[in-house]
Amino acid sequence: MVASGKGGTGKSTLSVLAGSRLAARGKKVLLIELDSGLRSVDIISGVYGKTVYDISDVLSGRCEGDKAVVESPIYKGLSVISAPYENGVVKPEALKVLVDRMARYFDFILVDTAAGLGAPFQAASRVSSMALLVLTPDPVTLRDGRIAADELVDAGLKNVRLVMNRVTSRSFGGAVRDLDECIDTVAAQLIAVVPESDQIQQAASGGYALSEGCTAFTALDNLARRILGEQVPLAVRH
Repeated sequence: MVASGKGGTGKSTLSVLAGSRLAARGKKVLLIELDSGLRSVDIISGVYGKTVYDISDVLSGRCEGDKAVVESPIYKGLSVISAPYENGVVKPEALKVLVDRMARYFDFILVDTAAGLGAPFQAASRVSSMALLVLTPDPVTLRDGRIAADELVDAGLKNVRLVMNRVTSRSFGGAVRDLDECIDTVAAQLIAVVPESDQIQQAASGGYALSEGCTAFTALDNLARRILGEQVPLAVRH
């Protein structure tokens, strides 16, 4: 699951881009978006206008899961089930049934939750073996991230990892001292540091692939490699 304590951390964009890098390494990846009413994964992954059914249709029994799966035209190996534009209801047991069925066909299933600790967060925590907490380096986000991390551990999900997103050279030294303070505040092991990036923002809003060669691309690729168990650097620009 990909989660955050508060909104605006870049969670959905990171879900798509991390999934795309796992797919680039030969894995079949399904991204399930649970953020009803704030749908964005379809634009970021390039499937906007191609979606007929959404996750609400699947979880309410209006269609089978495979009917809602749409392959990304820009990231080979990545498929998406989008959230509804409004009025979506997440049913935990139905989500578990869907994930169990889809696990036969995909190597990785990423669940992009809604911000906060509501029904999407709770449902995702029941079906996930790892949580990526996507946070930005500011005190409020880090505090909320700690609350989310504690909630996950209390629910029995032990593999909670920290992704610091939108990091710049000005992120530290003020209200947040350094990366160590982020780790200590959230009490989760750091798995990636992704810099603030115009390339990411442009790719996400335009629905086209993130260009290779930038530091953000390397950071996301290294995140995927770390998820796969490789020992690679964080790719932080000093």
